[in-house]
Parts: sequence; structure tokens; C-alpha cells
Amino acid sequence: MKTTKKKATTLKLTDIKSMPIRTFWITSIAFFICFFAWFGIVPFMPDVVKDLGLTPDQKWNSIILAVTGTVFARLLIGKLCDKYGPRLCYTYLLILGAIPVIAIGFVQTPMQFLICRLFIGFIGASFVITQFHTSIMFAPNIVGTANATSAGWGNLGGGANRLGMPLIAAAVISFGVADEIAWRYSMVIAGVIAMLMGAVYYFFTQDTPEGNFAQLKKEGKMPSFKKDEESFMSVLKDYRVWILFIVYAACFGMELTVYGTMDDYLQNTFGLTRSMAGNLVLSFALMNIFARTLGGFFGDRFGKLKGLRGRVLFLTMILAAEGLMLSIFSTTTSLAVGMVFLIAFSLTVQMAEGATFSVVPFVNKKAIGSISGIVGAGGNVGAFLAAMFLKSKSAFAETNALAANANLGEEAMKAAQSAAASSAVSSGYFMIGGFVVISALTTLAIKFSTADEKLVEAEMKGDLALTGGDK
Repeated sequence: MKTTKKKATTLKLTDIKSMPIRTFWITSIAFFICFFAWFGIVPFMPDVVKDLGLTPDQKWNSIILAVTGTVFARLLIGKLCDKYGPRLCYTYLLILGAIPVIAIGFVQTPMQFLICRLFIGFIGASFVITQFHTSIMFAPNIVGTANATSAGWGNLGGGANRLGMPLIAAAVISFGVADEIAWRYSMVIAGVIAMLMGAVYYFFTQDTPEGNFAQLKKEGKMPSFKKDEESFMSVLKDYRVWILFIVYAACFGMELTVYGTMDDYLQNTFGLTRSMAGNLVLSFALMNIFARTLGGFFGDRFGKLKGLRGRVLFLTMILAAEGLMLSIFSTTTSLAVGMVFLIAFSLTVQMAEGATFSVVPFVNKKAIGSISGIVGAGGNVGAFLAAMFLKSKSAFAETNALAANANLGEEAMKAAQSAAASSAVSSGYFMIGGFVVISALTTLAIKFSTADEKLVEAEMKGDLALTGGDK
């Protein structure tokens, strides 16, 4: 097996003989499979509710548990990556994470379902390993683009499952399985695919261009466990890490929340059918094919022009634009105008995610995994808090609307409830947009030393000279 000994300086996708490029493809596919399995149950929720008799509270709690599990897993997996390397971490995450995915196909009670949803959420930590692995495989001039592209293509799994899982279910039904239990077989299949991907990751990747962590530590080329601990403590004390934690809550966290509530909002506000609203939201999720890559690309470009400070300035601008687009969208009453700003929000939020991880690899090169884990967890914390915020506003408004129109008939009550939910979520989106703009301003506090700037400049020149820009 031929491997390159240096970081890749270009994203030459056809050069699979290069270890960085091969790793890019494998980690992107693994991430896609993890997101596909993580959200795989979503298209089947009506069948699950009917099969298991879930209450509305249990259904909502299952969503919250899936996000909660990911927060803790992301915090843990980053430190494990720094210690054991991404190859082993991804292998174990895929194989062990597949167990609850398969197990959910055999649940018989709501409690069993909730427990499986909690543990399935752990595979959302795959994002951290993906970002860590591409960060140490690609040189500074291209690392933002590589990180953003691998993450964006992986995120597609969270949208592609809306199309893919029903197709798997249809295939299962064609073999004579009853419609109402096809979701169980589909989840088992998704779990088996994830488990097989774990084996692929183990045999076809390595931790760094120079070799695996175990080998490098044996040769004295990596720090000891004690130094790992010291490095982790320095991460926790670094204010820049916590600013990026907030930033990722303001981009990825808001994307998850907005897309999770957008179906109902489009129906209540613009009178769209559920099918039409769902297809629109899916199309925005599919923008990850290119939008997140753009964020990393421009982060790298600004880095080339203005150094590390340039990366931060671009992040500030694109994050502020995201907040403005969401706030303006929340005030629109025309579907045509609303779609323009919703598309703009989708573009800027995904670019902000890519721009965030064009900065992360340069905060502390000795603890990229730990930093990626903390920042990645910020996204899920943001999603959790924003979802609870919107849920509380909407529930309060809907309850009051139903009480005020209780004597006017069922149709009038439904109309009042819909209008109340629309108004509550609209004001919620506006306030969330304001939070995002404020978060953007906090990024200006992120500073890098002159020594950091010179180190990156030297690394870029060294890698470009040694690899000729090919690998």
C-alpha cells in the first residue's frame, strides 16, 4: 500500500493512492453512514408512534435524547482521538454505535425505544473524528476546504435518509414483510452497514500521513500520556475554544433547530402542504453538497490573504450574515420573498459551519481532537437550547389560542392554533437571529500570536515545497 509521508496540499479527489485523499473519502462516507443511521428513524416516526403507542411527550423526548447523547459523546471522543488516534476511535464508534441502531428494530416498549434513541445519538460524535482526521491529513492552505467538504458531504446523510430509508423499506416490503414493521428491518440494515464500515475504516486508513499513533508513540514521535493531560487542561483554559463553542451553537445548532421546526412553520405561515414543506426543507439540507465547502474555501482564501486573523474575520462576516438572513426571513409574509431569505439563511449557516472548522485546527495543534469535540458539542447544545426555547414559546401561544377559541368550533380552533404557532415561532426565529449576530461579534476577540502566524506560514511553505502541491 503506497502512502504519502506529508500532508496533502490539494483536494485532488481522484488521487486515491494518496493516504490523505483516501482517508478523506473513507471518513466522509463513514460520516454519511453515521448521520444516515442517526436520523434513520425520522421518516418512520408515524409508524413507530402507531406500533409502540408513543405519546406526544414520548415522541418529543426521543428527539431530545438523541441530541443529548451526542453532546456527551462529542466531548469524550475528541480527547480519545488525541490519545488513541482517529482510526481506532472511528472503528469502535461505528461498530459499537451500530448496536443500538440494530437493537431499535427489536424494541417492544416506549422505554426501550427511548433508551435506543439515547445511545444512537452517540454516533453523532462521528463528526468530531471526521474533522480531526482531515485536520491532520491536510496542509494549512487547504485544511478548511477539506474539513468543510468532508463535513458537508457527511451531513447529507441526515437529509438523504428521508429518501433512502423509505427506499430500503420498500425493498424489504417487496420480500413479503408487512408494511407496518418494515421500519424495524430498515433500521437493522442501516446498523449492519455501519458495522461493516467500521471494518473498512480499520483496514484502509491510518491515523496520520506518517503512520498510526501507536507506532509513532513507540518511536518517540508523539507526546506521552502525561503531556496529553497537560494539553487537555490547556484546552479547557483557552477562551478561544469556548468562543468557538458558542459560534458552532449559533450555526450548526441553529441549522438543526430551524430545519427541525421549518416544516410546521411553512405550513402554518404560508399554507403549504406537508409534502411541499417537507420537500423544501430537504432541498435546503441537500445544499450541504456545496455550501459548507464554500465556507471552508473562503476561510482558506482569507487565511492566505490575511493569515489566521483573516480566517476569523471571514467567520465573523458570514456568521453575522446568517443571523440577519434568519431575522429578516422571520418577518416576511410573502412566500416568494420568504424563500429568497430562507435560501440565503441556508447558504450562510452552512458556510459559517465550514468557516468555523477552518479556524479550529489552528487554535492548538497538539489538541485538535479535544477542541473539535468541545466545539462540535456546542452545536448540539445550541440545538437543544433553541429547540426548548421555540417549544416553550409555541406551546404557551397555542394553549392560549385554544382556550380563547374553545367555543368557536373545531375549524376555528385549528386556525387559531396555527396562527398562534406561526406568530410564536416567527418571533423566536427573530430573536435567535439576534443571538447569532451577537455571537458573530464575539469572534473578533479570537487572537493568534505572531509566533502562531509564523508557524503556519512556515508549515505551508514546507509542505508545498516537499510535496510539490500534489499530495
